[in-house]
Amino acid sequence: MIVQIEKLDHYGRGITKINNKICFVENALPKETVEIEIIKETKKYFLATPKKIIKESKDRVLSPCPYESICGGCNLAHLSFTKEQEFKKEKVKEIMNKFAKIPSDKIKPIIYDKPYHYRNKITLHTNGNKIGLYQKESNTIIPIAKCLLLNDKLNEELGNIKPKTKKDIILKIGNKTDEILSPTNKKDYIISYIGNKKYKISEKSFFQVNSIITEKLYEEIKRIIQEKKSKNVLDLYCGTGTIGIYIHECVDKVLGIESCKEAVEDANDNKKLNNATNCTYKLGKVEDLTTEITKEYDMAIIDPPRNGLHKNVIEKLLEITPKNLIYVSCDPVTLARDLNLLKEKYKVEYIRPHNMFPRTYHVECISILTKKE
Repeated sequence: MIVQIEKLDHYGRGITKINNKICFVENALPKETVEIEIIKETKKYFLATPKKIIKESKDRVLSPCPYESICGGCNLAHLSFTKEQEFKKEKVKEIMNKFAKIPSDKIKPIIYDKPYHYRNKITLHTNGNKIGLYQKESNTIIPIAKCLLLNDKLNEELGNIKPKTKKDIILKIGNKTDEILSPTNKKDYIISYIGNKKYKISEKSFFQVNSIITEKLYEEIKRIIQEKKSKNVLDLYCGTGTIGIYIHECVDKVLGIESCKEAVEDANDNKKLNNATNCTYKLGKVEDLTTEITKEYDMAIIDPPRNGLHKNVIEKLLEITPKNLIYVSCDPVTLARDLNLLKEKYKVEYIRPHNMFPRTYHVECISILTKKE
């Protein structure tokens, strides 16, 4: 069957219609003519793969990754990097308008850097015999010699890892220090930098995978904190304390709340490493520690997991109404859902996409909210 691709969906798949039913075509681009094979049909949609690209888009590029067709990690590797930025900004615009009625002029230009070799972490899967990444939509392990998204030194480390266990293996590398967390060197933690701040990172602690974009993001947060003249800051879902410590010199005090025990331990060590004596870290789920979220705080920085904010947290923020909120999100849909609820007492100043995960459909956003008069 031959079809014309109309646009991309939010997962980077081509969209066409067959008998008035939507059809998603992986690895296809707008304005392409494609011969497809339907691999799944539901009541609402088809899923298809391209058998042949009859007419290529001018925005199509040849992926340099030998695993692209089987791994699925780089699902935008066939799209030019310039068009990738446009796709992500338009995706954010569409989602914000659809789910939160936020107009397009509130979406600022996207921040981006290099397309490859940016990841400071990889999770390898193993079954005791093979080690590598999962084949897309399966648990079949694809052995890999190199991942183009990965830091070059971590790629070198891949060759040293043997499938001696059935447990996932996590590799991390420190920005600026080049210290590697790996089973081969038996380190419990490494030191990494964001700007001039240094951080201890253990295996279970969350740390942004793209150090270059993270520094750009944190610099924007720091600028906002200074412009708003914030004094007392909540750092909710604080992880290893990275954001609060990054801005601690600009404020009177920071309270961080985090549910991962190892991350809180690292946060307290990071506080000492950076002499951030005005930072305090508490262990627990944010929704269970709402009594700690009081009216003394004039700024809340929120960086939740992909599923967004618990309703108890939203209710508490609407109750104490800090002057400003900075909401960092890795999922525009849950961000839009939460902004729609927060709009009861806040106006959205702007939202800026950051391309934290190049060559994938994922996009990070920072939203600046101000309390309504």
